[in-house]
Amino acid sequence: MPDTPSPLQNHLLAALPAEVRERLFPYLEPMPMPLGKVLYESGDTLRHVYFPTNAIVSLLYVMESGASAEISVVGNEGLIGVAVFMGGESTPSRAIVQSAGHAFRLPGQRLKDEFNRHGEMLLLMLRYTQSLITQMAQTAVCNRHHSIDQQLCRWLLLSLDRLQGNELVMTQELIANMLGVRREGVTEAAGKLQKLGLIEYSRGRITVLDRPGIEQLCCECYAVVKKETDRLLPYVPVRPAN
Repeated sequence: MPDTPSPLQNHLLAALPAEVRERLFPYLEPMPMPLGKVLYESGDTLRHVYFPTNAIVSLLYVMESGASAEISVVGNEGLIGVAVFMGGESTPSRAIVQSAGHAFRLPGQRLKDEFNRHGEMLLLMLRYTQSLITQMAQTAVCNRHHSIDQQLCRWLLLSLDRLQGNELVMTQELIANMLGVRREGVTEAAGKLQKLGLIEYSRGRITVLDRPGIEQLCCECYAVVKKETDRLLPYVPVRPAN
């Protein structure tokens, strides 16, 4: 990754025609995305949208008790803040940085103005939103019907698709919060993957050693989301296998 982030590292921005880029890019603001940064809380009015370049952001649903569960992950394939152009202006989810990096922030009104031109931006945003809905629906099914081992494999694969390397900086406690399960369950699941030689876990750092092996252990949920994303967002480059 270059030292200075570029808007073209985000696949949505890179897919825009030149004339749309000329209208939007002057208003893009580079933003550091440290681990744990909250972009918005449940119920906040969204004033900006964020286009990650090398950061990953989790969308979480937070219960009144404080318990939470991840409903989707967003990386360089998409944006955070679909409520801005869908007309809702706010959302019941929380957006928090899961993997540190950078993003570009755009005033929500600029995106809405471009969206309302009924051109390429509208088509791109609608297709992206459909892929995001697919991920949310499949995550709900996975959390209900599949084991913690399978959920962890799905989470690892979705995260890897949004990173350049094969290493994730993430504590087991944070993973447990993402999956909405007990920390002990994540510890056991991660231990199994490590014994199989699929990952190496140490001090909040997960290195994936055998991606094909993780894909074999994973439930069908990852493949469903990946297939639909590839169909709807053909501009996203195919990630080579590790």
